[in-house]
Amino acid sequence: MIKKVVVIGPESTGKSTLCEQLANHFGTSWVPEYAREYLITNGARYTYEDLLVIAQQQVAQEDRLAATLEASGTSNLLFIDTDLYVMKVWCEYVFGKCHPWILEQIALRPYDLYLLCDTDLPWVKDELREYPDLESRRELYHIYKDIMLNQGVPWTIISGNYEQRLEKAVKIVNEFLNH
Repeated sequence: MIKKVVVIGPESTGKSTLCEQLANHFGTSWVPEYAREYLITNGARYTYEDLLVIAQQQVAQEDRLAATLEASGTSNLLFIDTDLYVMKVWCEYVFGKCHPWILEQIALRPYDLYLLCDTDLPWVKDELREYPDLESRRELYHIYKDIMLNQGVPWTIISGNYEQRLEKAVKIVNEFLNH
C-alpha cells in the first residue's frame, strides 16, 4: 500500500522544492502541481471551470503515479505537491465557491501525512503567482492551518530556510514511517 505525503500551503512557500527534495532523499517519486503545467500551456488567466479541470488532472496524475509505484514495487512512498484541499482553497478564495466534485473527492481520497509550508520563505516572483503581499499569504496560510486542524490526518508545520525545512520534513516522514 502506497503511503501518500502531501505538501500544501500558499504560493511561494517551497512546496515543489520540498517535494522534489523529499522524493530524492527517500528514493521515490513525487507528483508535481498540475496547475503550473496547465497555466503555462493555457495562459495565466483562468476561470472557475478551469479549476475543476486542474483538480481532475491533479488527481489523475497522482493516481497514475501511485499505480506505477505500486506495480513496480520500487517504493511504498509518494510525495504530492498540492491536493484537493489546495484546489478547494483556491476556488473559494478566488471565486467564493467550490466545485462539488472537489468536495466529494476530498472526502473520498485517503492521505497519510500532511506537511504545511509556512510563509517564512522570501517571496519568489513568478508569472503564475498572484499574491505577493505577506498579508494575503498569511491569510491563506491560516486557511490551510484551519483545514489541517479540522481533519483527521497527521500533519505538521514546516518552516525555516530550505535546508531546515528539508531536515524537519525528513525527520517527520521517518517518524511517520517508523510508527
